[in-house]
Amino acid sequence: MIIILMLAVAVMVTAYIVLGQAKFGKAPSGERLERILKSPHYKNGRFDNLNATPQLAEDTSMPEVMFRFLFGKFPNKIPQRPFNFEKTDLKSLDPNENVFIWMGHSSYFLQIDGKKILVDPVFSGNASPFSFTTKAFEGTDLYTTDDFSELDYLIITHDHWDHLDYETVLKLFPKTKKIITGLGTGEHLEYWGYNPKNIVELDWFESSDLGEGFKVTAEPARHFSGRGLKRDQAIWASFVFETPNQRVYIGGDSGYDNHFKKIGEKYGSFDLAILENGQYNKDWRYIHMMPGDHIKAMEDLNAKRMIPVHNSKFALATHPWKEPLEKIMELNTENKRILTPNIGEKTDYLNDDENYDQWWKSY
Repeated sequence: MIIILMLAVAVMVTAYIVLGQAKFGKAPSGERLERILKSPHYKNGRFDNLNATPQLAEDTSMPEVMFRFLFGKFPNKIPQRPFNFEKTDLKSLDPNENVFIWMGHSSYFLQIDGKKILVDPVFSGNASPFSFTTKAFEGTDLYTTDDFSELDYLIITHDHWDHLDYETVLKLFPKTKKIITGLGTGEHLEYWGYNPKNIVELDWFESSDLGEGFKVTAEPARHFSGRGLKRDQAIWASFVFETPNQRVYIGGDSGYDNHFKKIGEKYGSFDLAILENGQYNKDWRYIHMMPGDHIKAMEDLNAKRMIPVHNSKFALATHPWKEPLEKIMELNTENKRILTPNIGEKTDYLNDDENYDQWWKSY
């Protein structure tokens, strides 16, 4: 009994020390917490989805999921050899170009109507609080924070480790004019040293006029949030980024639901939708889109073009690493404009005459 008690105390002390590290962030407090408590999306001590959204599907359980994860066999979950991608020099881009550059998983750079935007950058080599787990596939970490001279906007869709990377954002702070994120996530950023005056923190359906004809609106997603033991203290969001000439949908993480249809009806159409495609599993099909869901979401949004992300850098699920890209090609039976650039490739997403190789077939 004494030994068990000592072990329990040791575990509690270790957890306290680990969770006390700065990279785990900070729970909302002060005026931010007061604002959260007034949010219609914050109920019973946590943010909630618009529709009922279980973390695990009804036909499974946590013991089953853990058993499959620990003892199942998952061939080709990780690439068998390193990737060999070419890197675009961001500092030499023509400032008048409209470009998209994918940096693996959900990290990407957009230059739109002269503004430089970076979304969910994770450049530390792993998507986890511990550097020895969830490592990036070899050859995918092309970019570092040194590759950016200045950012007009850094967009963080939610506070999960594969979207909000402590090491990366710390190094980007001096180069970033404004950070756009969901309500609650600003507490982490402010705690880590970013000037709160330059944080645009939005609840669902809130907008911010960024000036010069630019506007951003936070829209719903179907997911969850959290960096420590307590979940859902910051809202997860998609973002509609409007410029003088374009409208872009930044999807973040989301399971499929009717919010895509409502967003499409609200805005009419999108020049580009960037949607998750990967890290799915039928066990958590409500919080990540399954194959084919992203095509339905593209239709619902009335998007002229779609770029699928959330794949090819980290193995957060058990499917083969290239399956998300194979499936989206297979299921695109109506030949919708779905762009599949290489990591690091400069993409003129408005050029509908440009073709994209199915690069994953080479690996």
